Amino acid sequence: MQALTFEYPIWYLVLCALAGLGVALLLYFRAGSPAPRALVWTMAVLRFLGYSLLATLLLSPLLRFVQTDQQDPIVVLAQDVSESVGLEIDTTDYTARWNALRDELAESYDVVTYTFGSGTTQDGPLTFTDKQTNLDAVLSQISDVYGNQNLGAVVLATDGIYNEGSNPAYRDFGLQAPVYTIGLGDTTQRRDLRVSRVFHNRIAYLGDQFSIQIDVNARNASAEATTLTVTRIGEGGNEELHTERIAIDQPDFFTTREVVLDADEAGVQRYRIAVSTLAGELVTANNQRDIFVDVLDARQKILVLAASPHPDLSALRQSLRTGQNNEVDIAYADRFTGRVQDYDLVILHQLPSATQRLSGLFETMRQEAVPTWYITGPTVPAPLFNAAQELVSLGGGGAQVQGNEVSVTLANPFTTFTLSDALRDFLPSFPPLTAAFGNFAAGPGANVVLRQRIGRVDTEYPLLVVGESQGARTGILIGTGLWQWRLYDYLDGGTHDRFDELVSQLTQYLTVQEDKRRFRVSLPENVFAENEPVRLDAELYNSSYELVNEPEARVVITGPGGQEYPYTFTRTTNAYTLNAGTLPVGSYAYRATTSDGGEELVSAGRFSVQAVEVERYSLEADHGLLRQLSERYGGDFLLPTQLEELPDRLAAGGSVKPLLFETVNTRTILNLRSIFFLLLLLFTGEWVLRRYTGGY
Repeated sequence: MQALTFEYPIWYLVLCALAGLGVALLLYFRAGSPAPRALVWTMAVLRFLGYSLLATLLLSPLLRFVQTDQQDPIVVLAQDVSESVGLEIDTTDYTARWNALRDELAESYDVVTYTFGSGTTQDGPLTFTDKQTNLDAVLSQISDVYGNQNLGAVVLATDGIYNEGSNPAYRDFGLQAPVYTIGLGDTTQRRDLRVSRVFHNRIAYLGDQFSIQIDVNARNASAEATTLTVTRIGEGGNEELHTERIAIDQPDFFTTREVVLDADEAGVQRYRIAVSTLAGELVTANNQRDIFVDVLDARQKILVLAASPHPDLSALRQSLRTGQNNEVDIAYADRFTGRVQDYDLVILHQLPSATQRLSGLFETMRQEAVPTWYITGPTVPAPLFNAAQELVSLGGGGAQVQGNEVSVTLANPFTTFTLSDALRDFLPSFPPLTAAFGNFAAGPGANVVLRQRIGRVDTEYPLLVVGESQGARTGILIGTGLWQWRLYDYLDGGTHDRFDELVSQLTQYLTVQEDKRRFRVSLPENVFAENEPVRLDAELYNSSYELVNEPEARVVITGPGGQEYPYTFTRTTNAYTLNAGTLPVGSYAYRATTSDGGEELVSAGRFSVQAVEVERYSLEADHGLLRQLSERYGGDFLLPTQLEELPDRLAAGGSVKPLLFETVNTRTILNLRSIFFLLLLLFTGEWVLRRYTGGY
């Protein structure tokens, strides 16, 4: 529908007509016109219409018209493709019927299909292999995408079992369309025994123990018994670690068992928790679960090497052994025959000395970059002490019998590692240590933790210093008598916590090793789920330790049975990345290689892929949830045998219908080509007639 409107009052059209009439009268009805009267009237009318139309266009007339658009109704078909559905239905027959329903609805409506499980995919295949189900995600996506469109209906085909996301019964999805649910699966409570849940730590430390909490459920199996076993699955064979008989004394049975295992092998360990099957049990896939525990070898070997027996040695050993992963050896320099490079930290007590220079040992420690903690006393020879490290220099003293009594003041600021407020406040109260006479000066690479207080004078002499010396982390305590600190701590507070904290923080700082490999491959985790893509990141450093990625980097992942998966890394801005996709369950090793300047660089490691079997643990369909959703949104609950009835129900419901949208548009008639051609026709016609008569 179209209409003409003006920006000025409508009676202005009379003035336009009068203007056109006046021009026509002045031009054609003058006295003595030689042309025939009919021709004069024709030309006058053309002039009148042309000038009147021009005057009318000066009023800026607008053309108003209404445009009608139709939006077809949208019907969303969402199909659950998780394992729990595939185990309970004839997938071939159901797929054919579902596709027939889609084709029939597409003849009348705009049909959109989704498949969902752990994720939501538009137009996905009906594979019924997803390892998890998230009902909340698919309904949220439908609401977000089609909430403001002409959504006629949502058809949700599922068994109602969800194991990821929120409960859709307690969510408001804002759907303005009926939800028709198709109840798949079987709601019958069958005889079943299952390992319902397993709680465990993902990480354990070698030599420690860790516990596994196992929940076992049984239904309709009263007066039966089962055997719970925990087995370690390894490449060299399976090892049964725990066996326990469980008596089932109730129709609806539940029990929790705790099993304590020894972390006696490093690496990612695979354990299988299983219960023996019952007679008449239809589903046995939920009778076992596999878990993975990453056993880390975090033990630290610490050597306390002393010039002679001293009470400090016992105090250090007792404090270091409070860390469960510390192995502490005490030896004397004149009888030590071990290898210092086999230790993560070497504590040198009053070494080197005048009689025990240990030149060979110091050279080995320098070459192997072994972290070292020096505890010096009054007998330290200044030249040997200065040559052994670079953090502190001793001048004008050393090798004294009595020594100097020095107390503690805390150096500020100090941020290399953290000390608690309780320890900071208590440090000045510790008894004095015995240090050498002389002038101590911290080197340029030294971080001073504690300073010497001699008598009542706070000096700038360092007492405890940390830093890097000769390529290795080094700590220096300029004084002996630590055993008094440990005893005084217990005398004051009844524990050794403050002294142990100081030793622990210091040794932890010294034993942290920087990764100086030029080619490094890292994983976000050591255990991946079977439906989770395995991702690897790599970094390559040139000889100046600058990140580069010009050379090509490859990796070979070796899985169970020796099967190899070769890949090539993808370059990022200045590094490498790889998405290897999903891999079968099992233990894997990887070996990545690249080259820089003709040198081959290698990085290797291990990871595991664990099974996701939550879809197999409970196969009882929850049709009550589906009925609740249908009632809330004004739809119906149907069984798979009623799929053919759905098109008739949608038509009868009346909610699936097209929407008409009317849009009012306005435009100036000056933009109409027809107006231009009309004016051209009027004035051209008049001009031709005038030329024909020759009188005007």
